Amino acid sequence: MTSLNTTTALDCRYRPQWHYAAERNWLNDPNGLVYANGVYHLFYQHNPHGDVWGNMSWGHATSADLLHWDEQPVAISCDEQEAIFSGSAVLDVHNTSGFGAGGVPPLVAIYTSAYSPASPLAGRQAQSLAYSTDDGATWTKYAGNPVLDRESSDFRDPKVFWYDGAAGRYWVMVAVEALKHEVVLYKSPDLKSWEYLSTFGPANATDGVWECPDLFELPVDGDAGNTRWVLVVNLSPGGIAGGSGGQYFLGTFDGVAFRSETTVTEGRQADDSRMADYGWLDWGRDYYAAVSFSNVPGGRRLMIGWMNNWQYAAATPSDGWRSAMSLVREVRLETRGGRPVLVQEAVDPLAASGTELLARGGQELADGVTWLPAAASGDVLRIDAEFRPGSTGKVGFVLRAGGGAAGGAAEASADGLAGGSERTVLAYDSGSGELSLDRTASGNVGFHEAFPSVERVAVPLVDGRLRLRVFLDRCSVEVFAQDGLATITDQVFPAGSSTAVGLLAEGDGGTLVSLSVTG
Repeated sequence: MTSLNTTTALDCRYRPQWHYAAERNWLNDPNGLVYANGVYHLFYQHNPHGDVWGNMSWGHATSADLLHWDEQPVAISCDEQEAIFSGSAVLDVHNTSGFGAGGVPPLVAIYTSAYSPASPLAGRQAQSLAYSTDDGATWTKYAGNPVLDRESSDFRDPKVFWYDGAAGRYWVMVAVEALKHEVVLYKSPDLKSWEYLSTFGPANATDGVWECPDLFELPVDGDAGNTRWVLVVNLSPGGIAGGSGGQYFLGTFDGVAFRSETTVTEGRQADDSRMADYGWLDWGRDYYAAVSFSNVPGGRRLMIGWMNNWQYAAATPSDGWRSAMSLVREVRLETRGGRPVLVQEAVDPLAASGTELLARGGQELADGVTWLPAAASGDVLRIDAEFRPGSTGKVGFVLRAGGGAAGGAAEASADGLAGGSERTVLAYDSGSGELSLDRTASGNVGFHEAFPSVERVAVPLVDGRLRLRVFLDRCSVEVFAQDGLATITDQVFPAGSSTAVGLLAEGDGGTLVSLSVTG
């Protein structure tokens, strides 16, 4: 284990209100997402001893509503033999593992043991178990670990689920051989003994290592008789916006092999000419290692991602703690443009407790930036808008603006701010059909050369209209376009005083159909 200073003073300028962040120290990939006995469990990669990566253990938080999270003691700790890398957790309802007691089904964590030089298995990554019989409060490592060892140094991130289909009834593990860009599948009757099933990949994006896979079935348009299996593969670098990102494939799974219907390119690709044709979970730079919860009531599929990017994660300006999770998202398959695609809807932190600060509609947009009243400004907001863009030019928002931006003032230019002033610009360009999020002047952008960026995604209009839902928190912007067809997630680090919001129009800006700001 690495010994690090644990007395770093907390810098809470950017601590989010609605996105989970550990009180202290480092956080990355979500792990072990499971619902049991009325509680959602969020485990995550955590360094208990410092605010940079190291000493990987499973941190733990719990919630009854996916919005209010209570941090718990570290669940599974690293030791001199192993670091505790990413994985999943299941409620073993039928006690197939035998870990349960007194008729109470155990929670079982399936994680990657990253063996240290002190271990006889030094340098390997293999899959291990830990179990809890007290609703996740305490965990015991299985004495027979590891339960699956391929003698590989890059075999990791097991996602396990119960399969009940034509091929039988058993546990399925979906893991990766990270450097080979392969997803490997195994089955087990008891979580302890595993039999190889099949391999998928390489396919589509392969510029970085493959990590944190997931596999689940969803109905298309809510039709239980028409389903697709969704295979999620995160990778870093090689994401669509640069650095870390997550891709998905749609296809079939027969209990043995996943067969993709959405593969664009097979094998390891030497260029990124088809990148925009792949299925991406998010088109921003800060949504990575996204995986789903198991055992969710009502069959909902809920996902959460690490809201950061490996390019600059260790440098973000939040001393004493570092990184947050995205909002939880419900994912569904809907037919858009004649084909099924993944759409996402955030679990809304303001649905029950928010207050509408502003409502507008039916106005032509003036060229430039029209600042909203000060009452509709803030660092924690939900913005819902519908535009009818013009034939040319841009529409959108200036967010988290500072430097003299005044509520109600209309500026003469599309920039609308004095030179050097902080702002994050969300704009739809009618000419290119692209939605962009520009954080190059969003505040503190100088801590890493890769951080200033502009993210873009092609977004088709629906009946000539663009619908946006934007969540602002103190260090982030999450954008959901066309009811979750495309999302952009980016961190931003503006001054606390940069809270102004403005309507942006450029050229033939079109019409604001409706606007609601909730805080």
